[in-house]
Amino acid sequence: MPLNPRPKPGKWSRPEIILILGSILAVSAILTIVTSLLFRERDSARDFAARSASNIVQLIDADVLRNTELYDTSLQGMITSWQRPEVQALSVQMRHLVLFDRSTAAPYKGDLVLLDKRGNILADSLDVTPRNLNLSDRAHFQAHRDDPNLGLVISDPFKLHTGYRDWCISFSRRMSSPTGEFLGVASGAMRLVYFEELFKTLTIGRDSNVNLINTRGFLLARQPVSGDSQNFIGHDFSQQPNFKRFLNEASGSFTSISSIDNKERLYTFSRVGHLPLVVVVGQSVEEVYGVWRRNAVLVGLATSVLCFGILWLTFLLCRELRLRQRAEHELAELASTDGLTGMANRRKLDHVLKTEWARGLRSGKPMSLLMIDVDHFKAFNDRHGHHGGDEALRTVAQTILGSIRRPGDLAARYGGEEFSVVLPETPLAGAQLIAEKIREAIEALAPFADDPNPITVSIGIASQEPNSRDDVCELVTIADKALYQAKRKGRNRVEYTVTESPRQALPL
Repeated sequence: MPLNPRPKPGKWSRPEIILILGSILAVSAILTIVTSLLFRERDSARDFAARSASNIVQLIDADVLRNTELYDTSLQGMITSWQRPEVQALSVQMRHLVLFDRSTAAPYKGDLVLLDKRGNILADSLDVTPRNLNLSDRAHFQAHRDDPNLGLVISDPFKLHTGYRDWCISFSRRMSSPTGEFLGVASGAMRLVYFEELFKTLTIGRDSNVNLINTRGFLLARQPVSGDSQNFIGHDFSQQPNFKRFLNEASGSFTSISSIDNKERLYTFSRVGHLPLVVVVGQSVEEVYGVWRRNAVLVGLATSVLCFGILWLTFLLCRELRLRQRAEHELAELASTDGLTGMANRRKLDHVLKTEWARGLRSGKPMSLLMIDVDHFKAFNDRHGHHGGDEALRTVAQTILGSIRRPGDLAARYGGEEFSVVLPETPLAGAQLIAEKIREAIEALAPFADDPNPITVSIGIASQEPNSRDDVCELVTIADKALYQAKRKGRNRVEYTVTESPRQALPL
């Protein structure tokens, strides 16, 4: 058993473990930091897009409010003028000019009409002679008739029966007597193409859109105009999750799937003042995160190369440490191995003896030592030469090694033709059994070449409980004396010596 056990090749050494853990921590830290920065940049890209869209929404809000106020002013002017007696006294032509003045020339305006309490047209911006139509079935007319407190009403989208024949919405107000009696409705139509032209002036990015929707869920305008989006004008989206969120939150931004084209978009929306209108800018997520994704790919590639480089360098360093560890292990083995027999050498034997003696002091258990000498080796060497002697020593060494089985036992070459076997935690009886086993195994070897005599060994045993009064050298001296006693008694035998507490040997 070696004094300082070394890590076996193939197992991770402590420096390798520290190096690998350090590299893993470094790579983890780099990935964490880069990932955190990328997510922060992603949030920044989203916030920038939302702010840009919010600016567009505010511009649209201001423009829609301004035009709504102009319509409302025109409607209130029509009602006020109609109720003045002096206007009623004017000729039909003059009354038409006073009521409508230049309002019909305003871009994207539809017809303006005054309706009596039955829904018949009293005054018509399209002609001096009012059209013979009854509009009492219109929802806004019925709403004003039934509720005197509505104020300005904006209708759902509809198509005109005459004139431009395109999509419109109407602005209307109730006309009442001084006592509050319902007298009729003043109504003005706005062509929704106005919003399309307004939205065309805005730069919103590729595959993005601007929408105007009323609070009842009807789409009023959408830009850019495509065949599909044009077909959705006037469509009811009141049951769609996105619209419900527009209505509940009033303003803000969120990412969701479009119910029109099933594409993921960043929606920024706002209620237009106190009006029942909502402006929505839907930006393509691909557009919003396009630059960020390109940067993320570049940063990701650079980070991957860096992390791979760190791991690769770690692998190379670990390999070099492993090679160095293997070389040190081999050098240690060479330094503690006898070159001729392959057994432990005298240096390793001394280390193990000291180690096992110290362990025995702590445990209180006995240890034994075998000293083995090849009988008549000088004469054998003279007969067969040094080469034959070396072969014989190697054969004896392998036989001794084959006769001990416990991992803690150590067989070593003591010097010349002498060998030693250290038996930790082994009493005399056990040492005798092992010694006799070794002696019989060597005696049973086939004679070398044509030598008529077999190779034999003499073995001396020392068995002792380690104590603080003696040291391990005493154990070696005692085993050596037992060996010489075996030689004096005729060789090819086992002799033993017990110290401190004598024990009765087992019969052999």
